[in-house]
Amino acid sequence: MKLYTQAQYEQLIKNGQNRGKDHYPVIKLFMPGTGCTWLITELDPEEPDLAFGLCDLGMGFPELGYVSLDEISSVKTRWGLGVERDLHFEAKYPISVYASAARSRDCITEDDTILSRFLKKKPPGCTPS
Repeated sequence: MKLYTQAQYEQLIKNGQNRGKDHYPVIKLFMPGTGCTWLITELDPEEPDLAFGLCDLGMGFPELGYVSLDEISSVKTRWGLGVERDLHFEAKYPISVYASAARSRDCITEDDTILSRFLKKKPPGCTPS
């Protein structure tokens, strides 16, 4: 399976050119039959195999960091299954929200009830820029 479409690749590279921003995840990768999940926000434009996002290896310690897509793609489960892209994933929140919720739950979650608790509230009187 392709890990991303051409449009997703272009967005991942664009996000990689603007590091340090609180990007929305572009793709969700997972390893069937395991607790391994990755929410990827960007690719390094100079080294597009290197992705940044929220990484959860299913051991209760999700973290933000870099991961090699070639390395993820080379791993197989004991049933011979490889990494897949969630074709139905659409990010509703920036990666900081997913990361905060994941740290509170010890795993990546897409539960809106949990995720919405971690949205940053704007102080009263603030106007959007």
